[in-house]
Amino acid sequence: MNSNKKFFQGGQHWVWLNAGAISISIIMVVGLLLLIAVRGLSHFWPAEVKTFSVSNNGVQEQVLGEIHNFEEDVQDGVDREQYLIKTGNRDQYGIDFRWLDLKNVSQEAVDEKVLVLERREWGNLYGFIKSVSMDGQLVEPNGENLKAIIERANDLHHQIREIEADDIGSINYDLEQLRLEQRRLELDNELTPVALAELDKQRAELNQQFLDYQGDLQKLYADIKRDSAEFELIGGEVKQINASLMVRAFQPNQMGFFAKLGHYFSKIGEFIFDEPREANTEGGVFPAIFGTVLMVLLMSIVVTPLGVIAAVYMREYAKQGPLTRTIRIAVNNLAGVPSIVYGVFGLGFFVYFLGGSIDDLFYPEVKPSPMFGTPGLIWASLTLALLTLPVVIVSTEEGLSRIPKSIREGSLALGATKFETLWKTVLPMASPAMMTGLILAVARAAGEVAPLMLVGVVKLAPTLPLDANAPFLHLERKFMHLGFHIYDVGFQSPNVEAARPLVYATALLLVLIIILLNIAAIKIRNSLREKYKSLEQ
Repeated sequence: MNSNKKFFQGGQHWVWLNAGAISISIIMVVGLLLLIAVRGLSHFWPAEVKTFSVSNNGVQEQVLGEIHNFEEDVQDGVDREQYLIKTGNRDQYGIDFRWLDLKNVSQEAVDEKVLVLERREWGNLYGFIKSVSMDGQLVEPNGENLKAIIERANDLHHQIREIEADDIGSINYDLEQLRLEQRRLELDNELTPVALAELDKQRAELNQQFLDYQGDLQKLYADIKRDSAEFELIGGEVKQINASLMVRAFQPNQMGFFAKLGHYFSKIGEFIFDEPREANTEGGVFPAIFGTVLMVLLMSIVVTPLGVIAAVYMREYAKQGPLTRTIRIAVNNLAGVPSIVYGVFGLGFFVYFLGGSIDDLFYPEVKPSPMFGTPGLIWASLTLALLTLPVVIVSTEEGLSRIPKSIREGSLALGATKFETLWKTVLPMASPAMMTGLILAVARAAGEVAPLMLVGVVKLAPTLPLDANAPFLHLERKFMHLGFHIYDVGFQSPNVEAARPLVYATALLLVLIIILLNIAAIKIRNSLREKYKSLEQ
């Protein structure tokens, strides 16, 4: 009894409770990450494709596909086991997946000749090679010849994409700038015949370049359509597919471990560096990665000086009294405001008021289409900077409060002014606390989605905010974001079963990006802490 009393009076129970709570939290976080990693990364592994002999009400049929999931449940008091099979061939069957009750499956077989064809439309095709046509001539229908026409088609597709997106996109951008320049001269009554002739000359040169690229495109489109192949489906139907619609073909039942490993990393590379296809349910997420990182960097550039200046003023210059305390309480309370409220505020103030005013003052020629008076990257960054501003202010104030008074007095005694003391002594010593605030701000900003849906994020952005057209960084453009990509793929996709693994994979990618951004900030904070450690002693 005495030992129990001594245990509680010594406060050791709080130590054990805290240790237990931290242990449970760590286990939950690690478990969640493992679940996301397993569900997401397993999507890229080439699964075995099986042929199932199924009997439904006396009707025999063959089903070809991958086992996507296995479930056990009870129906009418009877235990039931069923497979979720990815059958692909959506253009043929209308769906990608179907459930198979195991009591109706009489046989499962593995055919090494089965081929999986990834397409630019309609998802995967599962079947068998029937014929391969190269340059209009039939060749041996095997995997090597099929791979050859796909590689050639992908190379041509890349060239077409480069001309359409980069070269012709740049010409269209320049033509639009000429149109706006002409409109601006009209509004300023400066559109002289000489100026108009110069604009027409530039426009004619761009149109000629456009026609040249159109000629190149016609030749490439003719080349990409010259190869094709025929595939026999499990039901006996034959489909002819042009090579321009093929992305990749492989025979998973013939692949060894290392071949599957190569395919696995190839698919992960495609997921990270390619653009999305099929309403974001296929392909990669590179535009979303790019948009997320760029928005967080812009947000950091804005929120750090604003937060530091506000904290320095309130701590070092403002007269401490009821008004300062009220402002400090208001700042703390701002951290608890729902993020969607910030989104509504950003839409009203930044987009409509500030952006509309910028268009009125500096870009009247763009009307009636707004340039800055519409959701875009800059407004999303500013909205998130406002959302995370309280975190930076509070952290910086905490850092400033920990600087010993003797250091300030010593600096002033040596003849330094208050600003010199602040700039050369106090702020460097408080910089680790500022970086802590920035770390917290980055973590929150990268994961926010609700406000971004109002101020700049879209499902699919045709161009990146950064390109080769001056001024290179286009802050007014809409962009893609990993958080919104997860919401869109997981809850707005017409093909939920196909999109589910991508939700896990994208969530894992978002977590890894946040961790990388935080690690970079932590490295800087630790470096600053070591640099100014001697001043604290």
